Amino acid sequence: MIGTRGESVTVAGAGLAGALLALVLARRGARVTVYERRADPRTGAAAGGRSINLALAARGLRGLSHAAVLDRVRPLLVPMRGRAVHEPDGTTRFLPYGQRPDEINYSVSRSGLGLALIEAAAGEGVRFEFDTAVEGLDLGGDALLVRERDAASAHAVPLAPTIGADGAGSAVRGALARAAHLTVREELLDHDYVELTIPAREGVALAREALHIWPCGGFMLIALPNPDGTFTATLFLPREGPVSFAAIRSGEGVRRFFEREFPHAIALLPALETEFAVHPQGRLGTVYVEPWHAGGHVLLLGDAAHAIVPFHGQGMNCAFEDVTELDALLDAHETWAGAFAAFSATRKPNADAIAAMALENYEEMRDDVLDPVFLRRKAIGEALERLCPDRFIPRYSMVMFHAGIPYAEARRRGAVQAGIVADLDAASAGGPIDEELARALVRARLTPVRA
Repeated sequence: MIGTRGESVTVAGAGLAGALLALVLARRGARVTVYERRADPRTGAAAGGRSINLALAARGLRGLSHAAVLDRVRPLLVPMRGRAVHEPDGTTRFLPYGQRPDEINYSVSRSGLGLALIEAAAGEGVRFEFDTAVEGLDLGGDALLVRERDAASAHAVPLAPTIGADGAGSAVRGALARAAHLTVREELLDHDYVELTIPAREGVALAREALHIWPCGGFMLIALPNPDGTFTATLFLPREGPVSFAAIRSGEGVRRFFEREFPHAIALLPALETEFAVHPQGRLGTVYVEPWHAGGHVLLLGDAAHAIVPFHGQGMNCAFEDVTELDALLDAHETWAGAFAAFSATRKPNADAIAAMALENYEEMRDDVLDPVFLRRKAIGEALERLCPDRFIPRYSMVMFHAGIPYAEARRRGAVQAGIVADLDAASAGGPIDEELARALVRARLTPVRA
């Protein structure tokens, strides 16, 4: 097996994926060194990152369980059982994520989870080099170039098998691209985001166990719960145009915008103007890389290989699944080159699938949740799941709650299922579906689920 017997392995990035990977590698018996450009969060330094809190689902839970660290992070988790959709008239409609009690997502603090993973990895002997950035690679000279924060220049360290888990702006990926070891395509979304805070206050309450959405058709506000009773809210809005971040920042007041578009949410945001002025306006995009490795020297993993937009809540979950899949491949191969090549070949189709589904889910969250046709077809899908649970599982459920179903398979089956639902919707003309026809269509078009 690879990564045992005290072999040296380097991980670039001590974020969520890098820390979990380091922990898993250390438990294999590897001597792991992690380089991270940011300060050590154990000293009280801010961890930073794209988002304050994230959605943890089945694939991420499986990764944490695989690393035997799930019990350590359970106190950080806030269950979310569905979407609380805030209608324009001020009413709220709750849409459960699934039909079973265990179909739950969890809101988790990025910084809290990251700290827990770093502490667990350090406890297994992982050596963290914080304030030290990876700046380049010399594959011919078997050297990794790193630079401490206050150093005038980078210096070389021996190149052990290196895994770049250094995020969407990966320096490792950039170095490989400059050396023509891979190609990179980045597609920025034309929508940005800003994060805001909903404090815990008497008399102003939101349902705790839900992801809250204020959809506006073309843009939206969401809020995820935190363990302390607060919520982290995020405004997603076009970057340019008549209704955009550019329009708000260049003239129209932020408060006037919220009074017009989110009148029932504005009372929840007492520090709206202050936070909007100081919080960064984040970019969103998808990263496509081919291939994900350079021989047995370097591999990309997580956002470094396949950054996606956050609208399916799968960025972290996909990265954690990367870790479990790589660990299995290290057992199955005798060389790093073989394991890295197999990982790139098997994971990329699934990463491409979730990237596409994440973009599609943005339209669903900001537009479709208010559409009667969407709601009617969602109900038909739920009915089909009850009628044919061995063959029909809604696509969202396959992605979020069925870690054994690959993303690419979920997307393929989801397209078939959408066709079945559309046909039944047309046949029923808005009334109850014909259950005999429904069973016949499902059996004819879908094989039993293998999960």
